[in-house]
Amino acid sequence: MSEPYQNQPNPQANQPVDPPPGQQSQQHASGPMSPEEHEAAQAVNEVDALTAAQAELATLKAKSADLADQYLRAKAEAENARRRAEDEISKARKFAVESFAESLLPVADSLEAGLLIKDASNEQIREGAQATLRQLTAALERNKVIAINPEAGAKFDPHQHQAISVVPSEHEANTVVMVLQKGYSIADRILRPALVTVSAPKA
Repeated sequence: MSEPYQNQPNPQANQPVDPPPGQQSQQHASGPMSPEEHEAAQAVNEVDALTAAQAELATLKAKSADLADQYLRAKAEAENARRRAEDEISKARKFAVESFAESLLPVADSLEAGLLIKDASNEQIREGAQATLRQLTAALERNKVIAINPEAGAKFDPHQHQAISVVPSEHEANTVVMVLQKGYSIADRILRPALVTVSAPKA
């Protein structure tokens, strides 16, 4: 009576058997990820990238602010330096004129004192004029105003001399024969050239 039941199918025979928990985790680790797992991993990567980008942006903003501050400071320092230089130049010009004028005051005093002598002899007038000229020359030299007065026979220098005429002379050609008017220079700059005559070439 029991034979008809021997050929009936077992409902649990074809169902898969779940592996133990350790084997199940190994299959997930070694096998391909599900779409949900892939999206989760991608989201984590995007969050990490966003965090890194925000940190880099904050660093760049800090550097930019620092550079802007340095630029403004350098600009302000340059402007202050320019103003100081302009003030120094203005003061130098002002005090240079004052110093030059102050050195000429004794010359003016000597001229006025000489004019007060009504009965001065020719010799007294000459001596007073010579003394006043020495004062004037010293005042000019203190302010770096130097006379250009070449000696006879000195080579003609077109940078310092101006030839008025060419004359026959026993000196070599193109040399100074006589100074008609002294020249002057100030700090190596020619105020006016000396007016001279120049020896002509030998015939």
